[in-house]
Amino acid sequence: MAYRTPDRIFSLDFGISFFPILAALLILVLVASCGRTPDLIGVDNPKFPTSSISGASRQKIFIMTTREASEVVDIFYNDERAPNVGLASVVVSIPPNHLPGQLEAPRRLPPDPSKEFAVVDPVVYEADSAFVKDINRELLKRAPADRTIMFFVHGYNNTTSEAVLRMAQFVEDTNFNGIPILFTWASGAKPAKYVYDLNSALVAREQLKPTFEIVARTNARTVDIFAHSMGSLLVMEGIVQADLSGRFNRSGRLGSVVLASPDIDIDLFRSQLRQIETDFSRIFVLVAKDDRILKISRTLSGGVERVGSSDVAQLSDLGVVVIDLSQIDDSAAGSHTKFAGSPELVQVIGRGLKARQLNPDVPAGSLGGMLAGVPIKIVAD
Repeated sequence: MAYRTPDRIFSLDFGISFFPILAALLILVLVASCGRTPDLIGVDNPKFPTSSISGASRQKIFIMTTREASEVVDIFYNDERAPNVGLASVVVSIPPNHLPGQLEAPRRLPPDPSKEFAVVDPVVYEADSAFVKDINRELLKRAPADRTIMFFVHGYNNTTSEAVLRMAQFVEDTNFNGIPILFTWASGAKPAKYVYDLNSALVAREQLKPTFEIVARTNARTVDIFAHSMGSLLVMEGIVQADLSGRFNRSGRLGSVVLASPDIDIDLFRSQLRQIETDFSRIFVLVAKDDRILKISRTLSGGVERVGSSDVAQLSDLGVVVIDLSQIDDSAAGSHTKFAGSPELVQVIGRGLKARQLNPDVPAGSLGGMLAGVPIKIVAD
């Protein structure tokens, strides 16, 4: 065994070089640890409460989670894995100065709701019947065309607070008028916990069945699934399991499945699609060749390409609708979160989702039609 050789650093006798992996981990830590948002759920500002801010908008976010509940109020749900699905809701206050594509998250507590996002009014539902009843109550407040659900699944390295804030910002900027439900799985929320997060996503698969059964009991007209990064792996695995057991889209209310920057092994993705008997034109894949996080993920995964940075034509041959975001360069959230960080893109995604709400029978490619005005490429089989 040798730890330094003339042509290789950190090499072992069986021929594996750890230098690229260590370098990738170091870059991942530096990129993902900058400007961490503090846990803030239930923390209002005693001097300037959210209810006193004129011009602030409010988004009620329903939460379904495989995280353990925390006794610490601002954490709400921690990074440990729970055996059962937890049900909750919060209200996100969005400041009057909010700009599309931006997430004006506080850097210290309490937040200033006149300038920053705040999360208040946390509620925990002890029974799923109460959770469904509350969603149905909110649905009745909407116009019939807006009685729909966006089921949002976050990605790697997210706290509950960060996932709530990102969904609220995305919902606000897309002008989504339906009911947002956040599915938050037990991310370790630390850059070095990539493998823990990967396993947590896989552990959460078995909880998707009762989760979707609860959602199916609501009075929503349609349900769109929007998953980001490693959350896309969880969603695809859940779809495979549901399809193999004959439960996939039994209600017929599923609209689009959007996979944004999916952190999935390309060979695994092919295998998943082979196991699903459905119309792949309802599956949208948002990719970008300049995705820095997926480049690191590829190194950590043995050099196998990730779906979110794969060749557009190669993905299109699989039958899914591919939207290439490589030319989008105005994302305030970086190259891995363009779907939420680009002011222009969030608005056109919102129009695409709105088309599904107004008429769930429109072709799934309608989302692609909404994107015609921005510098992106749409490829459909």
